[in-house]
Amino acid sequence: MALIDRFIIEFDTALRSVVGGASAQRPTPGSESGANSALDSEQRKHAAGLMRVNHVGEVCAQALYQSQKLVARNSDIQDMLERSGQEEMDHLAWCETRLKELGSHTSYLNPFWYAGSFLIGMIAGLAGDQWSLGFVAETEKQVENHLESHLKKLPEDDHRSRAIVDQMRIDEIEHGQAALHAGGVALPEPIQKIMQAISQAMTTTAYKI
Repeated sequence: MALIDRFIIEFDTALRSVVGGASAQRPTPGSESGANSALDSEQRKHAAGLMRVNHVGEVCAQALYQSQKLVARNSDIQDMLERSGQEEMDHLAWCETRLKELGSHTSYLNPFWYAGSFLIGMIAGLAGDQWSLGFVAETEKQVENHLESHLKKLPEDDHRSRAIVDQMRIDEIEHGQAALHAGGVALPEPIQKIMQAISQAMTTTAYKI
């Protein structure tokens, strides 16, 4: 693929991540469930806040995978990041669709989330492939825990959101395992703690804005 063609594809991915319009290759989980039939206004608002947080997580994932692909030394690792990134794009589209069904919006701070994550991913990638993959694995582990907590917080009758989150959780586990099998190393505990603190700040903000 020519460099200009690759640039156009990556720019389109970035634009869809930030302003919307992501498309999924897989059907949205829970499509057979009623969109909001069993939810009252407060439940819809709460579910929307949680799904907005999940959408922001996918915006960040696109930025991380894109930036790490740019500086990966190994073509096999680039391919792995590409495959995982496409599944993350499915997640992005699913969350965006669900937010529309809930009558809500994506985070107004998406450009900020994307830019910050792109920078972090670039730094991780420049540290070397094993550290970059370790960063992916740790990120996916934290996202897995985060999604498990959302399955407990979402309204019991919000079957569509719950189906989306559960499939995302399954995919994130696979992405983390793929990064470890490709040579990722465990990150030092202080870095893990910093990542957790950043994630907490992001989730608290994105739930409201």
